[in-house]
Amino acid sequence: MRAEKAPAWRGAKVSGELLKRAEKVIPLGSQTFSKSHIQYPAGAPMFLTHGQGGRVWDVDGNCYVDLVSGLLPVVLGYQDPDVDQAIRSQLNNGISLSLATELETELAERLVEIIPCAEAVRFGKNGTDATSAAIRLARAFTGRDRVIACGYHGWQDWYIGATVRHKGVPGAVRELTHMAPYGDLDALLALFKAHPGEIAALIMEPMNAVEPPAGYLEQVKDIVHAHGALLVFDEVITGFRYALGGAQALFGVTPDLASFGKAMGNGMPISAVVGRADILHEMENIFFSGTFGGETLSLAASIAVIDKMKSQPVIERLWQMGEVLATETEALAAKHGLSDVVSMVGKAPWKIFAFKPHPQARVEAMKTLFSYHVMQNGVLLLASHNLCYAHTEDDLGVVLRAYDTAFGRVAEELATGKLEERLPCKAVEPIFKVR
Repeated sequence: MRAEKAPAWRGAKVSGELLKRAEKVIPLGSQTFSKSHIQYPAGAPMFLTHGQGGRVWDVDGNCYVDLVSGLLPVVLGYQDPDVDQAIRSQLNNGISLSLATELETELAERLVEIIPCAEAVRFGKNGTDATSAAIRLARAFTGRDRVIACGYHGWQDWYIGATVRHKGVPGAVRELTHMAPYGDLDALLALFKAHPGEIAALIMEPMNAVEPPAGYLEQVKDIVHAHGALLVFDEVITGFRYALGGAQALFGVTPDLASFGKAMGNGMPISAVVGRADILHEMENIFFSGTFGGETLSLAASIAVIDKMKSQPVIERLWQMGEVLATETEALAAKHGLSDVVSMVGKAPWKIFAFKPHPQARVEAMKTLFSYHVMQNGVLLLASHNLCYAHTEDDLGVVLRAYDTAFGRVAEELATGKLEERLPCKAVEPIFKVR
């Protein structure tokens, strides 16, 4: 693959000035932790003006190949013509009407058709809406209060209270959620044994960075059902990326409920909780209701996304590009003697960087130095390859040239034995670890 070079980086002066202005009225200067300055090296761009295809432009005029993709919602690319046309067409008919529209039924029917567990559907606006709705349904259906969580499931009290980011969550709420490590059946069984007849559901990401061990998801389902609980798949990331029907379609394991979001609207705010009809009908008894649940532009966008994924090889291309980019990335790491330090994990459509400790530097310091040089060479990156259908061969070429430069700098600094001391900025620290 040809290693294209990005235009010379112009710096981020305007972005820095805008951040100072924003922080006066917006905590962190951003609405999202993962889009804020605490997740990027100092001097990184904090404000974008627009996106086109697989690239974005910042307020200083720099262009980047975008491997963040809005934190994974942008699966087709920015300004996808089919999605944008669907939005424009619906805009002429209204955005939030006073009663339901046919779009709600049309989208629900499509989801029931493509997602194995989906017999009924309700919509939300973000992933947390969908995971929290699933947990409330599970508690209502089983009459139990405790929940087991495995992975990341959003910001609501029921989940975040079980993490180190629990400030503001009552202790009584925190005590009801228990964390289980992925791949550990003994730990899962121990939690059910410790709380017999009290656990409503296990909510889990069916896969993230780690491949499920052979038979693992099937055994998880058996254990959960043997103890009278429900199995909930959090497919907010894996849905519309691993397969059109999510990881449950890929792995052939059907949960009782599932939560979808992110890529289902190509950037429009929409999510869904889907599952068994008998469980979803508890929606008539619990309270899950929002003014914008039937907002039409997002519904129209999601219909367009699904129709495009059914008619074009979107998922296939994500797999193909992801595999090529991961293979080339690991080859570049090897070229610079970093195979023991850097590898790619996860499935091809969402490969994740795995940095390993080194005697001369912390993981956080190495990742920061790598990201710093990747950014200055025209690539916007967090910690994974969030590819979209619009990424081109030229885009991937820019990425590989940036990686070549950045890996070279990491190797050089490791050789000095003073990588962290010589960092051009403070090391970026993780918000919290859940995977």
